[in-house]
Amino acid sequence: QVQLVESGGGLVQPGGSLRLSCTATGLNLNEHSIGWFRRVPGKEREGVICLNKSDGSTTYGISVKGRVTISRDNTKNAMYLEMSSLNPDDTAVYYCAADPAPFISHCVPLLYDSWGQGTQVTVSS
Repeated sequence: QVQLVESGGGLVQPGGSLRLSCTATGLNLNEHSIGWFRRVPGKEREGVICLNKSDGSTTYGISVKGRVTISRDNTKNAMYLEMSSLNPDDTAVYYCAADPAPFISHCVPLLYDSWGQGTQVTVSS
C-alpha cells in the first residue's frame, strides 16, 4: 500500500518560514515526479511547486517563485517544502503528491496520482 505522510505544519508568524516534510511508504520517490499543493479555505486545491523526475526541472502552480523550494532526500525516501516570507494568505492545508510520469508540464493536482493526507499551516500573529 502506498502512503505519503506530511509533517511539520502548525502555527507560523507572518514573515516567518516553514519546512514541511513528506515521507513515502510503498513508493520510491526517486522514481517519481513530485509536488507540493495546498488548499486555501474556500478555494480549490492548487499547485505550489513541483519537481520533475526526468530533468530536475521545477514548475509552479502559483506565483511563489523566489520564496519556495522543493527538495528530496533519497536516503530517507522523503521530500520537503521550504517556504519563506509567509503571510496569512498562505494559510492552507498543504499536501505532498507524486506521480510516476518522468515529466509533468504543469503543477496541477489532476496530474498527480498519489497523495498525502495534508498538514495544516496557519499563518497568524
